[in-house]
Amino acid sequence: MKEEMLQEEQATTETTQEATEETGAEVEEVIEVSKEEELEVKVNELEDQLLRVQAEMINMRNRNQKERELAARYRSQDLAKELLPAIDNLERALETEVTDENGENLKKGVEMVRDSLLNALNASGVEVISALGETFDPNLHQAVQTMPVSEGQAPDEVIHELQKGYKLHDRVLRPTMVIVAQ
Repeated sequence: MKEEMLQEEQATTETTQEATEETGAEVEEVIEVSKEEELEVKVNELEDQLLRVQAEMINMRNRNQKERELAARYRSQDLAKELLPAIDNLERALETEVTDENGENLKKGVEMVRDSLLNALNASGVEVISALGETFDPNLHQAVQTMPVSEGQAPDEVIHELQKGYKLHDRVLRPTMVIVAQ
């Protein structure tokens, strides 16, 4: 009887060990599956971060390229603004009446200087804004005075130009000061 009990205990122990081993294998399998899932989630997160960083780098590169292009396009803006008063003074000097030959020669020299400055500005993209006879445009013109419409004039027509305006490509450096028919 003792032997039978011992054999039963051994059988129970062996069955328990086998069950424990099977359960352990199942637990290990579940642990391996959850680790794989964790790793997949982590890989997906890292791939997403990588894509976002790459997109940000492309955006920064494009933004810097645009800024460089704008800087190159408008590099002469500050110099042009500084030269405009000098050109105005040269034009005022050319408006004076001269009576002798020396004055005429001096006037020609001043005209040559003004023309060379305007040519240099034109080469950099600076243009004179046309105004006389044009329809008033508040983006390009600054109305200093209005006058009643006379015969042959249209309302909002620029009838007199007081000071020339200039633009660099599509930017207005200085609007033209005008008198407008109303």
